[in-house]
Amino acid sequence: MAHIIVVGNEKGGSGKSTTCMHVATALARLGQRVGAVDLDLRQRSFARYLENRRAYLDRAGLDLPTPEYRDLPEGEVQDARLTQAVEELDARCEFIVIDCPGSHTRLSQLAHTMADTLITPLNDSFVDFDLLARVDPTTGRVKGPSIYAEMVWGARQMRAEAGLKPIDWIVVRNRLGTQAMHNKKKVGAALEELSRRIGFRVLPGFSERVIFRELFPRGLTLLDLKDTGIDQLSLSNIAARQELRDLMAGLRLPGPMGGF
Repeated sequence: MAHIIVVGNEKGGSGKSTTCMHVATALARLGQRVGAVDLDLRQRSFARYLENRRAYLDRAGLDLPTPEYRDLPEGEVQDARLTQAVEELDARCEFIVIDCPGSHTRLSQLAHTMADTLITPLNDSFVDFDLLARVDPTTGRVKGPSIYAEMVWGARQMRAEAGLKPIDWIVVRNRLGTQAMHNKKKVGAALEELSRRIGFRVLPGFSERVIFRELFPRGLTLLDLKDTGIDQLSLSNIAARQELRDLMAGLRLPGPMGGF
């Protein structure tokens, strides 16, 4: 069976689609067969990223490893549509990457119950931290889990009742500041405290970089630059590629995960 990676966060602008694209393409570059599904039926950022990639590679005459995208089949029953798409990809893929919308939907809730690995990108601020937990405004102490964490807890219970293996939940801190700012330390401490209480791992993700905005229109990732003849070996881009390598190592995904 394919290993299902769900990228979810009920707030927009956290870097879900960028994370999806880079993780999926990194796996494809490692020789894995990767399926892709976008559950944000309105914005379709992950789907558009992959469409841009196919169009760019066709224009440039290039053949680079690319995830296999699958639209949800037609139908009125949302559960059946997602289940069918996953079953079709499962027949020929080692991994399936599912991008969830920045809001609570039935499809997103169902996808979380399917997750072997759940990645929650989080902007490094207490505005986004509020998605996971309620914080005492005076002491800064975590008071308890919030709406999204409770939804993940429900998904974990459903998997346990079905006899499935537990979800490996990873919270990825995106847009980390380059300086050891006071707020950054406070967010980090709160995440570590909450991780012990509700069971997730914390990994550093991607810093805020211009390169990510430039890659999307061509459907490229940090790992594609050398193969396209537009390699930009700035210190920022080298650091960004190392962030991706560190993230892939930290995910601890099954199968051969050599260098790329």
